[in-house]
Amino acid sequence: MRTTLTLLGFISGAALLMACSAGSSSAVFGGTGGANGTAATTGGGGKSSSAGTGGGDIGLGGGLSGGGGSDPANCNSAPGDDNDKDGFTGLTGDCNDCDPNVNPNAIEVIAVADMDGGVPVAVDENCDGKIDNVEPPCDIGLDVADGDPMNGAKAVDLCHAATTPMGWGVTSAKWVMADGSPPPAGNPNFDLGHGMLSGFGPNVKVQHGGRMLGLSSGTARQPTDPGYMSVGGFNKGYTGNQPQGFPKESPACPSVTTGQPHDPTGLEVVVRAPSNAHGFSFNFNFFTYEWPVYICSQFNDFFVAILSPIPMGQSDGNISFDSQGNPVSVNNAFLEVCGCAGSGGPPCNAGGKQFPCALGDSGLVGTGFQDQFQDHASTGWLFTKAPVTPNEVITMRWAVYDSGDGALDSTTLVDNWQWIAEPGTQVGTGVVPTPK
Repeated sequence: MRTTLTLLGFISGAALLMACSAGSSSAVFGGTGGANGTAATTGGGGKSSSAGTGGGDIGLGGGLSGGGGSDPANCNSAPGDDNDKDGFTGLTGDCNDCDPNVNPNAIEVIAVADMDGGVPVAVDENCDGKIDNVEPPCDIGLDVADGDPMNGAKAVDLCHAATTPMGWGVTSAKWVMADGSPPPAGNPNFDLGHGMLSGFGPNVKVQHGGRMLGLSSGTARQPTDPGYMSVGGFNKGYTGNQPQGFPKESPACPSVTTGQPHDPTGLEVVVRAPSNAHGFSFNFNFFTYEWPVYICSQFNDFFVAILSPIPMGQSDGNISFDSQGNPVSVNNAFLEVCGCAGSGGPPCNAGGKQFPCALGDSGLVGTGFQDQFQDHASTGWLFTKAPVTPNEVITMRWAVYDSGDGALDSTTLVDNWQWIAEPGTQVGTGVVPTPK
């Protein structure tokens, strides 16, 4: 039972990050949408970096244009040679053995004009004989209750499956608990915690394709979807272990200890990066029913995004953070979709603290996180980015869980996975710009 509430030093609201633009963007991977031109906070504590500009995937500077601009006609390479050391020869499908970014294990890069008006060079990066041959969305028409974890990957827009032992793409996917262990045996409520959502209320839209992945400590459903249970009180009746490196207590909440994970739900995917990828990004939106009452308490629900291998400079693989470099939880500084009950705000007074609620509460309409008495809260759409090395095999785990009990739920939407071609990507989380 919940009997007490400790309110100590909570950092109120989020300082939304200002948009900025990189100086040049000459190539993007195929896709639509993306966290373009937005500053990002790194998990290590508030340093900023920026994604480039451009349509499609996160903008990519660094002089890339298509496959890099080398001329295969002037490349002295015999059919059996691997002149560019990318693992492919002309006999195994390499159509430009002078450029390591061009081979059958690469992803198409959409050539765009740079900000100085330079003419883009279109290149067939994946050697399929077609220029800018981008894969279409793969999540159109998925059922909300689809239980195939490979379709969960598709809902995130990880569309390409690895079809050969060394091919790029998704090699496996599975539903997991927050620590990566298997789901609880014999508990049908676990599967209600993941869903392929076509929207979340009338105002929260899919970021790319036709679906987005919902993960919830309650039901990953809209109130209009079959199987929905109120996020204000659906205890699914199981517990789990903390993810590696957790619990992490908020510096804004001294002397508060997070409770045991309840009702954790997650998706874990194993992916081989394309041979010309140096990073990736995804979008997420965290909703919690714990706001505004249970701030700085043991009921500190979490969303985690655990990457393996652990990126350089990170302690435990968690790559999604708030603007203060802290994990995404009830106490995170990005909670800006909220409103006041009868106070005429924002700003809103909640739990003895003041919250700017700068994004208003329209993003809560029809989600279950707004009722006739109270707005609860969400972050709005954020993006996380992280580095990879070409051809690297990574494991990505997204998970949500209640803390202390399973009474009040939290839900995270995940969508719009994109690859980054520009070297030098750093771990960071930032605000997705509102479309104009």
